[in-house]
Amino acid sequence: MRNRVARGFIALSTVLALLVALPAPTATADTIHLGDGVCSMYANSSGFGAYCSAGQIAWGDAPPPWRERLAGRPFIPCRDFPVPRGIELGKAPEGKEWVLRLTIVDYDLGSNYGGEKAHLERAIVPVSAEEKRQCLPESYMDQFWTYFDEAYPDPVLLVKPTYTPRVNVPAYFALAPETSYVLKNYGSDIDRANYKPGTRLTMRAMVTRIKVDPGDGTPPFDCLEGMLPLGSDGYDEAQDPFHQLSGCSHVYKRSSAKQQDGMYTVKLTIHWQVDYWRGPDALQDWTTVGEADVHAVQRLPVQEVQGIGG
Repeated sequence: MRNRVARGFIALSTVLALLVALPAPTATADTIHLGDGVCSMYANSSGFGAYCSAGQIAWGDAPPPWRERLAGRPFIPCRDFPVPRGIELGKAPEGKEWVLRLTIVDYDLGSNYGGEKAHLERAIVPVSAEEKRQCLPESYMDQFWTYFDEAYPDPVLLVKPTYTPRVNVPAYFALAPETSYVLKNYGSDIDRANYKPGTRLTMRAMVTRIKVDPGDGTPPFDCLEGMLPLGSDGYDEAQDPFHQLSGCSHVYKRSSAKQQDGMYTVKLTIHWQVDYWRGPDALQDWTTVGEADVHAVQRLPVQEVQGIGG
């Protein structure tokens, strides 16, 4: 996946025990003329971007199906990476070691791009030497991983005021600001020759809402990320957890001791809005390309201790 995989596991936070991206729906798209160029933009729950050309959209011949490109070699859907620093794990089972495993799932080898349901799943799992050999990074597989290069940032869920929430103390949820906003510029000085002077295409993706299912049997609730100042996680460190302005919080009434692996399964629905503007370097009004949901799963331990220290 070129640099995408490296960015993916570095972005994981210390509170992240398991993260799963779910299938993408059909993309929404828009096509515009930009000076002498034409740009076609897309947005779905895998990512967003634009393809620009000097005068017309030229897709060329369709690439061959994945099965044909394999040329008889096995499709290896998984790759292993070191567990990110800061993730606290117990001792791995005898004969195994912890790894961050990325897996391409729901792929269609008959498609030239893997099919609309193809997506990545990420998990921190213990693997044996034999299981590790099953995911060796064969170089011929690189071409298939590049299809996931334009994904949104891997969501980093922040939990305040403590790494591990306490029973009867509000736990506040937010995405790390750097994983909830993306800006892309097209028509830079390098390729400005494709456009008339003073033209530019800029795209942005931002999280406008997250839905949190806290995993303890209580109903899910919405958090409006767009109401927070840019660069803020919405939590005021100068105030105690009982006097916060953020409404993205939940009070656990029981510890997670009796849950599987001693953790609650928190399900997140992260709603991205993708917009663009075109014109001179001065910012113009944004036009929406599309919206999409990205789903993730957080494994979260909750302790009975009443203190809020951390």
